[in-house]
Amino acid sequence: MSTHATLNDLIATTLDSADGYERAAERAESHRFADLFRARARERRGVVTELQAEVVRLGHTPEDDGTVLAAMHRGWLTLRDAISTQDDDAIVAEVERGEDYIKAKYEKALESGDLDGASRTVIQNAWASVKTGHDQMRDLKHGLSAA
Repeated sequence: MSTHATLNDLIATTLDSADGYERAAERAESHRFADLFRARARERRGVVTELQAEVVRLGHTPEDDGTVLAAMHRGWLTLRDAISTQDDDAIVAEVERGEDYIKAKYEKALESGDLDGASRTVIQNAWASVKTGHDQMRDLKHGLSAA
């Protein structure tokens, strides 16, 4: 996969993640969780902006969630569909499942030998943000199940 295609794949997945967090915020019972999910959605949109800028730097058109590529990469859509309740435990579990998905996508991209140095750096920076979100949701899920 070319570097710009890898970046666009990550953009589509990260946009899905932001949308998933917004959906989770709408459904959360707790204001604490809703605020946390909204903050994560904003953070993911910032990651998207950085990835899109790298695609432009490479001379290509970045994914913007309105193309066919975005429709084909919907790992977080299960969150949108699965959250029919406002049960915070169920919402956190689905968010954490989505985080596992996005984490795997970034790990696969970073394992690719096709990335140039600048693009790899952009993806590594985005990965740090994704990993922080993943770990936060994992810890939140485990904290709820232990309670």
